[in-house]
Amino acid sequence: MPVSAQGSRKPDVNDAMCPSRLVLEHVTSRWGVLVLIALLDRSYRFGELRRKIGGVSEKMLTQTLQTLERDGFVHRDAKPVIPPRVDYSLTALGREAALIVAELGRWTERRLPAVEEARVRYDTVREASQ
Repeated sequence: MPVSAQGSRKPDVNDAMCPSRLVLEHVTSRWGVLVLIALLDRSYRFGELRRKIGGVSEKMLTQTLQTLERDGFVHRDAKPVIPPRVDYSLTALGREAALIVAELGRWTERRLPAVEEARVRYDTVREASQ
């Protein structure tokens, strides 16, 4: 990482040893993106969140929530009631990240036809050259 004027290392995601790279990986992982986007709507209980996202296993959702909580993006609110109730919501930092990845998600949805056309063109050229 480059050294800043204060003598500490400045974060640089292109540096293989920079911790920012791991944070970027957490935020942009398949399930990380979907959890952040879902929590933009409101807080969710675990089962609700799993149904909202669709296709995520309990294990992967648990790991993703723990990772995002550790990084300060998700707040886990365990209420001392019977049966236990746990709600997940975004922190201010998480909301900031979620707004950015949500825009990427919307862009992906809008541009999907162009991507599909590019894939067809690519596959056609590859098949013709073989």
